[in-house]
Amino acid sequence: MIGILFTGGTISMRIDPATGSAVPALSAEDIVAQVPELPRIADFEIEEFGRLPGPHVTPEHMWRMARRAAAWLERPDVDGLVVTHGTDTIEETAFMLDLLMTTDKPVVLVGAMRTVSDPSWDGPGNLIAAARVAAAPVARGCGVVVVMDEHIFPAREVCKMHTESSGSFATPEFGPLGMVDGGEVVFRRWPMPRPKWQSQDAEPGIRVRRLETRVDLVQAFTGMTDRPLRHAIADGAVGVALVAFGRGNVPPSIVPAVRDAVAAGVLVTVSSRSLAGRVSARYGYDGGGRQLRDAGAVLSGDLSGAQARLLQMVTLGYTAGDANDAAALIHAFQ
Repeated sequence: MIGILFTGGTISMRIDPATGSAVPALSAEDIVAQVPELPRIADFEIEEFGRLPGPHVTPEHMWRMARRAAAWLERPDVDGLVVTHGTDTIEETAFMLDLLMTTDKPVVLVGAMRTVSDPSWDGPGNLIAAARVAAAPVARGCGVVVVMDEHIFPAREVCKMHTESSGSFATPEFGPLGMVDGGEVVFRRWPMPRPKWQSQDAEPGIRVRRLETRVDLVQAFTGMTDRPLRHAIADGAVGVALVAFGRGNVPPSIVPAVRDAVAAGVLVTVSSRSLAGRVSARYGYDGGGRQLRDAGAVLSGDLSGAQARLLQMVTLGYTAGDANDAAALIHAFQ
């Protein structure tokens, strides 16, 4: 038996005739009624967790979702879980759930790029594919995945590449884990390992007792000053995920601010705005990745800025705010 946790997104929307715009409208029961094939795939139970558009999701909401999902999967009669979600932030929630949850049972996030009002509504097809993956024994142990357009994407790598296309999701560097082909769940590769650590006082199925959500994201841009970074620190951020150029390089004007932030006990990670590849200390000029590393920033491998921010929230929660210990966990995660 699988659970289906409905949290919102375009899959639950219709076009408002008065405005011509998509708005939340469908209940969990409404959506399931549009997918009569589901009972032939697996026995299932449903729960309506919310009807949030993707941009309304917060880290606190992800935390509550992870705890609810873990409770579902602690049940011995539940073999896997499907979570419907808005596609604008499905990448972040998938990654956060993958970090937080310890289960080996399949957890599958799914959404839609079209509403029920559109003739090309992709919600039913995506939900069917997601249910097949959640019910498949071969998916056990693969961590949290996103299933869209019959492709299976790992939480760590999935990216929304297009604003509207039904084929919006991809893994730019390595391709999908597999696919749902003619009703069969096929895996061609396996995702990278997830963290192994777990707080002793955490709830069953959850890796940490709390999140540290005071982590900001700062995007490097040409000609920037150190003002955005210093403002984040002055505003109380205990972590900053810095999105750099290319291999992990920034305008030299912000390096002193990075150095000061680290000296003040703030965790700083460096990611790239590029869609593929890793950051490194390859460049040694002023503002280069080597200088950032020497200033105490953590080069976060192939993680995006959004992922590095969420990973900071989890590791800082695990280490009770100790930036050095959190940095060590981030290094080990890569």
